[in-house]
Amino acid sequence: MTRSLRQKWRAYRRDPKSLILFLSVCIAVLLTMLSLLFLVAYILVKGVPHLTPELFAVRYTSENVSLLPALINTLFMMLLSLFFAVPVGIGAAIYLTEYARRGNKLVNIVGITAETLSGIPSIVYGLFGSLFFVKYLSLGLSLLSGALTLSIMILPLIMRTTEEALRGVPDSYREGSFGLGAGKLRTVFSVVLPSAVPGILSGVILGVGRIVGESAALIFTAGTVAEIATSLFSSARTLSVHMYSISGEGLYINQTYATAVVLLAVVIFINALSGFVAKKIGGKNADG
Repeated sequence: MTRSLRQKWRAYRRDPKSLILFLSVCIAVLLTMLSLLFLVAYILVKGVPHLTPELFAVRYTSENVSLLPALINTLFMMLLSLFFAVPVGIGAAIYLTEYARRGNKLVNIVGITAETLSGIPSIVYGLFGSLFFVKYLSLGLSLLSGALTLSIMILPLIMRTTEEALRGVPDSYREGSFGLGAGKLRTVFSVVLPSAVPGILSGVILGVGRIVGESAALIFTAGTVAEIATSLFSSARTLSVHMYSISGEGLYINQTYATAVVLLAVVIFINALSGFVAKKIGGKNADG
């Protein structure tokens, strides 16, 4: 037993509550890791053997149950939703953090509103999107209606994570920029934002995860047509909606597991790519 372990053991003997809390945290971490590993392993074991070339056919039929159109539609939906949500979320966070006075009532109201929107079930967003975008604005069941609905869903998440990332930038960075004669706008976009990019990307990654895994809201707004969207007003199903549709029929359970494998691979790839970009940008800022 090393010296550090002996010291920890003596501390735990003097305070048994600390030992109980330490063991509880270790057990919780272990259970979380085991649950995640079991879930991933179960999906892979069930789905990988059923990944056939027919699942990646260009056109969907009742014989091949192709997931390729849904995969392409998922990428379209993700890019379109981020196109609407990211600029608005980051812009709102910049105003609330850098321009609004601290303690301002507006800041508190926006914070409470964002927390409330984050807790609303996705089915409620779907009903709102169906009533407002699909019927009132006459956009119909389309890619655009689904993307606008999802952008509202992920907007509070991106805004709150961007706020935290901006607040995490040391004030010395801002003071140094002002001391060199830079204005407020240049300081924000040349100094503060680049330093906060890793934190902002984490919020975008969480938003992407919610977009890719969402099904309830999209059934009411984007529809379930199993074809590649040809325009913003085309009805299209994503991978999660595709899984829901074919699993509900009860005839394509094996293909459902195979689709889950592809969905899992897409999420892992996006997370890995975003983490790589964040490290590159963070390293470049550190070198600068």
